[in-house]
Amino acid sequence: MTQPSLPATSTRAPYMSRPHFAPDPLDPLLTTREAAMRLGVSLRTVQLWVEAGTLPAGRTPGGHRRIRLSAVEALAQRSGLRAAAQSSQSLQPVITPLDVLLVAASVDQLQVWQEALMPLNGVIAVRGANNGYTGLLQLGRKTPDLLITDLAMPDIDGYAMLLTLAGLHDYSALRVLAITAHTPQQIAERGGLPERVRVLHQPVPAIAVRTWVEGELARLGRTPHPALLG
Repeated sequence: MTQPSLPATSTRAPYMSRPHFAPDPLDPLLTTREAAMRLGVSLRTVQLWVEAGTLPAGRTPGGHRRIRLSAVEALAQRSGLRAAAQSSQSLQPVITPLDVLLVAASVDQLQVWQEALMPLNGVIAVRGANNGYTGLLQLGRKTPDLLITDLAMPDIDGYAMLLTLAGLHDYSALRVLAITAHTPQQIAERGGLPERVRVLHQPVPAIAVRTWVEGELARLGRTPHPALLG
């Protein structure tokens, strides 16, 4: 890539004052690498433009250059360079939907849970299994963020499954909602359940399942937009 011609006198980017750091979602601060990606040039080219004063920038207390998005777009417009991204939205971190695995005891139960969680589509991605065996296969394929399971599956001991998962490093932090008809005393007689397991006792309305998921989203700071919950 051809390096741009530079003035004879190089002007270093000034120390960035606190006002320059003021939060502005419409005009965020970019690193030199982010600016280079937007302008479609090399990192070294952007560094040279900053040194020459062609691209206004400032320095953080740690000595790192920061450039306002508006300055990058202004340079792109003046020079005819095509920005790699057209809006500040592209700088926002991509938030992956929370992976929720449903392991039900029947097709009907799975469908009820899926329908209850439909309003949260976009902030969660739902996978489902209508029996314990398929649920184990799904767990082995990918560790979910949240697991909702019935403890009374005909082909799998739900208690043993959760206790086993709690002892495995990859699943030790897994948040679980367990649905059961057993009383707290009966659960204790079975040896109890891991600490991270929340228990709902049958009969459980579908909205209670959604409420638990919403609580987990809030705990993670990913509360869905109110329009989704209407």
